[in-house]
Amino acid sequence: MSATESRPTAEAEAEAEAQAEAQTRADSPAASGTSQATKETLEDYTLRYAPRSYRRWTPMVVATTALGGIAYMADFSIGAGIGLAHGTGNALVAIAVAAVVIFVTGFPLAYYGARYNIDLDLITRGAGFGYYGSVLTSVIFASFTFIFFALEGSIMAQGLRLGLGLPLWLGYLVSTLMVIPLVIYGMKALSKLQVWTTPVWLVLMVGPLVYLVVTDPGTVDRFLAYPGTDGDGGVNTASVLLGAGVCLSLIAQIGEQIDYLRFMPPKTEANKRRWWTAVVMAGPGWVVLGALKQAIGVFLAVYILASVGPSVAPEPIQQFKGAFDAMLPSWLVVPLAVVLVVISQIKINVTNAYSGSLAWTNSFTRVTGRYPGRMVFVLVNLGFALALMEADMFSFLNGILGFYSNCAIAWVVTVATDIGVNKYLLKLSPLVPEFRRGMLHPANPVGVVSFVAASGLSIALYFHAFGDTLQPYSPVAAAVIAFALTPLMAVATKGAYYLRRADDGIPEALLDADGNPSGTAYDCHVCHQPYERPDVTACATHDGVVCSLCLSTDRVGDHVLPASGQLLA
Repeated sequence: MSATESRPTAEAEAEAEAQAEAQTRADSPAASGTSQATKETLEDYTLRYAPRSYRRWTPMVVATTALGGIAYMADFSIGAGIGLAHGTGNALVAIAVAAVVIFVTGFPLAYYGARYNIDLDLITRGAGFGYYGSVLTSVIFASFTFIFFALEGSIMAQGLRLGLGLPLWLGYLVSTLMVIPLVIYGMKALSKLQVWTTPVWLVLMVGPLVYLVVTDPGTVDRFLAYPGTDGDGGVNTASVLLGAGVCLSLIAQIGEQIDYLRFMPPKTEANKRRWWTAVVMAGPGWVVLGALKQAIGVFLAVYILASVGPSVAPEPIQQFKGAFDAMLPSWLVVPLAVVLVVISQIKINVTNAYSGSLAWTNSFTRVTGRYPGRMVFVLVNLGFALALMEADMFSFLNGILGFYSNCAIAWVVTVATDIGVNKYLLKLSPLVPEFRRGMLHPANPVGVVSFVAASGLSIALYFHAFGDTLQPYSPVAAAVIAFALTPLMAVATKGAYYLRRADDGIPEALLDADGNPSGTAYDCHVCHQPYERPDVTACATHDGVVCSLCLSTDRVGDHVLPASGQLLA
């Protein structure tokens, strides 16, 4: 069922009328000079607030779409790598520890994304980093998307080699190019893809696992008793932390979840139960399914270990080939395993390419004041991913993820702490997130200093700068330093660097009576398009309002409001 089919007929008709009206307006002579940036971002609201008029999906459709990206196969490889190295006991504890951290830190971020309809970069700007300061974290997030695109592409190439005999280099190229047509279009196309493919994926993933456990209970005993190549079967702190550090590289996945959750409908008394269920399930709740897949990866790797060896056991295509082989005719085993891998790769890599292009575009537009088009950065992201694949990143997967997790943890914990502590407890950070240029300082030391210190020190630990004994504690250091420094910096600066000005020059309140962003539309006097209240400010030089994207691309700064206490030009 597609997102449009899930809505009542009246709403679907209303959307069709709105689209027709928007097209008429776009084709009119008055709009002929509208910039490419404006036209392109109206499809999926790249770089900006997602307006109420666009958000017509039900909470469950948004949640299903968001969870569709969790079909990735990397979890099986990550779990298998940890389990084979450190043993099942250490792997399961490590997976559980990482899952708890990811859930706790992801909850406030998911809530803010769904409640205020902005992506994680826009949240980060107002949660301690400032307008330009969050470029740092946008690059971190963009790196996450191409690292995991490369990982999933590698897994798909392994499947194509097994099923079709394609050499790996060609499989890497196929897995990269095939997502381009799917990711050109935004939320509308992706929601249809994710909703339709999820049931097939679930059956193919869960079926063989249930069959093995039911028909051969001994597989569970062998799985639980596996000691690992580096362990003796016992649980120890160093192994758990090393494993958890690899799992915590996935902490930035919440950014991709929010890229969908920002399209949640307004929360009201009538839908609040469904709204909260969708936000928790598709926000921090993604990690429940992720942790289960990591544990399944350990199980399947141990199951096939004797027949394929430790170098191949972490490959999901080999894991599911072995599982299918126990329950299906031999002629059906490889085709089904390949289908599962291909569906999984497509479901996650359209999300990786989409989210990565948003992050790169956000950064480039803010720094240069130019919008080259999101498609340019789809290709940039895919280029980075293809380079990693051709460099055989799968063979040193845990090293890449262990290093990357230090940066990702520092970022996410800093933003989550700013929301949970600085906003709600200390009340030094504005409760309603701000992202518009002119309203924020260029950089806020609260987030920037906390992030740089936490990531820098944890990376030093990871590379043994403080000795071998402390090396496994690098992810702990990233989380603890970020959690401690964020409120300390807010207190030290007295919250003075959060807002450059508190008044955006528009008399109407930003939020409606239910606490949702107002749906009142204003025409931007620069691009002549209507935008809702949270996406505009008064103009510094004209009697009118200007939208957030036109502010971002204003290289001279003519339209940017002055800081509080300064006079308008």
